[in-house]
Amino acid sequence: MEEYPEELRSPPVALVALVGCSEHHGAMTTHLLSHQPPINTLALPDFSKLTHLLQRSSSSPGGFLKRDWLVKHRTKIPAVVAALFSWDHVSGDPAQWVQVCSDLDDIKAAIRPKNTKLLLLVVVGKSEDISEDRLLALRKRAEVDSKYLLLYNPDPSQLDNSLQRLSASFAELGATFYKEEGRRIKARIEKNFSTPDLQVRYCFKVAVYAEFRGDWAEALRFYEDAYYALREMIATLTRLSPIQRLFEIKTVAEHLHFKICTLLLHGGKLNEAVTWFCQHIGSYKSLVGAPEVIFLHWEWLSRQFLVFAELLDSSSTTLPSTSSQPLGTDQLLSEWEFHPAYYYQSAAQYMMEKRSALDLAVSNSETFNENDDGSAESVIPSVYIGQFARLLEQGDDSAIQSITDDEYTRYVIAEGKRFQDNFEIIALLKKCTEMYSNHKVQRMGSLCAFQIAREYFSLGDFSNGKQFFDGVANLYREEGWITLLWEVLGYLRECSRKQGAIKEFVEVSLEMAALPVSMVDGIQSSKCGPGGPASLEQRELIHREIFAFISGEARLEFLNGLDDLKVTGDNTLHLEIDLVSPLRSVLLASVAFHEQIIKSGVSSLITISLLSHLPLPIEIDQLEVQFNQAQCNFIIMNAQKSPLEAVQSEQHDHRMESAPSLTLTTNKWLRLTYDIKSEQSGKLECTSIIAKIGPHFTICCRAESPASMDDLPVWKFENLVETFPTKDPALSFSGQKAAQVEEPEPQVDVTLGASGPALVGERFLVPVTIASRGHAIYAGEMKINLVDVRGGGLFSPRESEPLSLDTHHVELLGIVGAEWEDESRKGSDKIMKIQQSFGLVSVPFLKIGESWSCKLEIMWHRPKPIMLFVSLGYSPISCELNAQKVNVHQTLQIEGKDAVLIDQHFMLPFRKDSLLLSKVKPAPDSSQFSPLPLHESTVLVVSAKNCCEVTLQLLSMAIKVDDGATEKSCSIQHGNEDLGTAVLVPGEEFKKVFNVIPNLDSSKLRLGVVHLKWKRHCGIEDRSGLTVTDSKVVTKHELPDVHVELSPIIVNLECPPYAIVGDSFMYHVKIRNQTELLQEVKFSLADSQTFVLSGSHSDTVFVLPKSEHVLRYKVVPLVSGLQQLPRISLTSVRYSARFQLSVAASNVFVFPSKPHCNTEKRVEEPAAAAD
Repeated sequence: MEEYPEELRSPPVALVALVGCSEHHGAMTTHLLSHQPPINTLALPDFSKLTHLLQRSSSSPGGFLKRDWLVKHRTKIPAVVAALFSWDHVSGDPAQWVQVCSDLDDIKAAIRPKNTKLLLLVVVGKSEDISEDRLLALRKRAEVDSKYLLLYNPDPSQLDNSLQRLSASFAELGATFYKEEGRRIKARIEKNFSTPDLQVRYCFKVAVYAEFRGDWAEALRFYEDAYYALREMIATLTRLSPIQRLFEIKTVAEHLHFKICTLLLHGGKLNEAVTWFCQHIGSYKSLVGAPEVIFLHWEWLSRQFLVFAELLDSSSTTLPSTSSQPLGTDQLLSEWEFHPAYYYQSAAQYMMEKRSALDLAVSNSETFNENDDGSAESVIPSVYIGQFARLLEQGDDSAIQSITDDEYTRYVIAEGKRFQDNFEIIALLKKCTEMYSNHKVQRMGSLCAFQIAREYFSLGDFSNGKQFFDGVANLYREEGWITLLWEVLGYLRECSRKQGAIKEFVEVSLEMAALPVSMVDGIQSSKCGPGGPASLEQRELIHREIFAFISGEARLEFLNGLDDLKVTGDNTLHLEIDLVSPLRSVLLASVAFHEQIIKSGVSSLITISLLSHLPLPIEIDQLEVQFNQAQCNFIIMNAQKSPLEAVQSEQHDHRMESAPSLTLTTNKWLRLTYDIKSEQSGKLECTSIIAKIGPHFTICCRAESPASMDDLPVWKFENLVETFPTKDPALSFSGQKAAQVEEPEPQVDVTLGASGPALVGERFLVPVTIASRGHAIYAGEMKINLVDVRGGGLFSPRESEPLSLDTHHVELLGIVGAEWEDESRKGSDKIMKIQQSFGLVSVPFLKIGESWSCKLEIMWHRPKPIMLFVSLGYSPISCELNAQKVNVHQTLQIEGKDAVLIDQHFMLPFRKDSLLLSKVKPAPDSSQFSPLPLHESTVLVVSAKNCCEVTLQLLSMAIKVDDGATEKSCSIQHGNEDLGTAVLVPGEEFKKVFNVIPNLDSSKLRLGVVHLKWKRHCGIEDRSGLTVTDSKVVTKHELPDVHVELSPIIVNLECPPYAIVGDSFMYHVKIRNQTELLQEVKFSLADSQTFVLSGSHSDTVFVLPKSEHVLRYKVVPLVSGLQQLPRISLTSVRYSARFQLSVAASNVFVFPSKPHCNTEKRVEEPAAAAD
């Protein structure tokens, strides 16, 4: 579409001219271009320029459409001329007025022949007085209507209104001009005074004028009238010679067709546009023209499809469905006729036809010889569209002369030779391929890609051509298009030959020879490409040629240009055939183990089956069978080859076997069964089969399992007798190329000797003993793994985090007590890698009957059951790295438990109570801390309970603080830390008493950490020391924080330690006020039936600040035994708090009579014992 001139590709835009007052042209031009629809402007500085612009050109009619008519009406002939006059000139002196009138007369004389409309613009100032008389005189002089005389005020406040009026007047006058011109031309058509060629020209002009004013329906109608009138003139036009006459008609029809399609697509009429295009091609496709210039017809057809494809591609019209097509059409349009890709592809096809016809015309033409006078260089396009003439230059003058058909033929052939159509064809086909790929149409895309590749091939660009050929071949292989694949492979084979690529040439040749084509499938050699016809004979010919080449038996001239392609000892050829390779039809290898589980060191059978679809038998010199275990590899030699003729490979340590024959017959399995024995446990898999043919050619074929072997895509639908890779059909359906080799029975015992639970904090030892019964131990390695029984994590901290005891529940500390056979080897051969949950330790060499032992040291930081896995791997034969390994596994579940459970509670001193306000009015968070009175002694009882199944010996218990601040804020008295020989049996509880005196008023006081040191009690049954190390364990228990406050009132009871029935004693209640305020305390004493007392039972007392008040009672007991004193209750009026001592504090034992105790003797006895 870029070949068309701009005036044809874009819709026409109205043209106006501005004359005079050039300083205002810029603002007017900018505004008119932004108007909808836009208006183009010719800015003329003075009135004399208009006369030269509108000069009428004269030419004799000799064609349909003038080449520059559209350009002239778009850029030179304005529809409206706007004459700009300054108000100073219009209202000035008589001389200025005369000049204005003269300019007006010149303008009217210039525009009258063209019927151009006139618009007057008077440029006025902001404060100028306008004379209506002078404006009326100006309008009459110009002979224009009053509405076409406008005042233009450039003042910014009035400029926008002036420009709006100006654009509206231009649009109105322009529409009037183009409408009158169209009406004038239509009058000529209706009078039938015009000749047929003028009929075409007039209809074209009317359509263009309709486009100028935006009447698309009328423009479309007259374009169609011009097109039909032109079609009727094909047989009647005699103005030019036949060749040039047909070319002119086609060129004009092309322009009219382009305009019609553009208007249809612009109106959203996609169905109509496609239908019109089909009619257009149908009308002119048969008008081929003279044989010597037939390439012009194919070029014209190619251009029609290309332009229409670009119109569809740039159009925003949505694709219609087939149901929306008009019912009046004779034939429904196909879906692809609405897609640009179809037209791009057709354009490429016709361009190929043009190239072939042009090559034929050049070869047959007698004009391209040494006597060519070069007259074709002086041929130029004529005045009319579709015509050419010769330019004659005589000095400074030039003349146009018509040319004959022979001269025109020489010209177009010369022009055709200037361009290489291959690149244009490639560009079109690439666009098709891209569009087809976007629409997921692979087959059409592959067809276009194949045509691209052929174009590159014809240009000699084999590298680019090979890329496209490879892509097309992949699709044809996948879908099984055998004949098409044959042609593509023929081109690939030739590309490899031209590029000197031996490997690619051999691969493609073998693939072609293995394709399932026969004589029936043969095609004509003229259409089959460089690969020849797809037939059985051609397959056999390629087979013989390629095997003669790789064996070195063929003469170089027999191989059609392979002079520099040689397979020698320095340039060996090796092919790889994997599971998706197209060469699987050349050689297919199936391997099946007869047994899926093989015992180590025991022979088993394996069947190797080979299949080839090559047309002729091939003889293999040797086969090398490769496994993932290299020691199992073996080589099969061809027994029909003598030792001197057999192809000897490098010296291997592999086992050598022999086969009676290694000849592969077409479509027939070659089955070979041999013994296989593996000394290494694990998976044994056959990986590949390497076939050696000739001295320098090998094919490595990946082994496949018969049970999972895929069909060959190109042979899948062929009518062949189905055969099995093995003689046993069951093995063909279940056979695998891999088998599992069992490990040999271990002759070594691994014993884990731990017993009893492990306690948190202690170093727990697990004895491990390795004893050899029937195997010597070489290169032994013992792996230790700790696994949580419940499935949770044992440790697994992040590597960036510091390792701490709190982050690992159970930790493998190390291995102790390892007995090495030779201490000199300890530094070089010993391996010991210990991590938190894993350990790797090397085991020394052990002879049969020897043993080795060690102890695993494990520590529990939290109670958790674990499973201990111990795996011993060793070689019973040698210390080589690839020697067969035997593994022994042993497991042991160990329960990790807490040894002791530490608890604590606080108690007040005997018969003493403190009023704590936090108990009376608790704060929101006061329940978290125990309240203690400031500067008062509080009893702390710490208990340790044995919660395991092991007897423990407690060594010491103490409370330790972390810093000195805690020591200053609190005083803790605990006596001697050493507990002597305190033995704690399972379930027993031990208690120790501490005195705590807070010295600092604090809402959160830290007391410290209880440190309990203990160890297992070494009884008679545990004196072996195999379970734990003789170490001491410290269990820590952090005491809870306490709340310390000053107690305002403290109550103390004082009475004898015992009483005697009938003897009176004094019972004192001391109330101490520790505040600076007077305290009012109410008390009440309850009566008791076992005591008689004297004193106040209920009263109110006032206790002075920092003083003590004592309530005294004389009490006589009446009953013996443990009795409860009368209980007293006190209430602090100030704090509204009532408190009462505990029941235990009010108990006293009453003797029936005075006891007789010899206290002196009891005191002396311990002293004597100490002496």
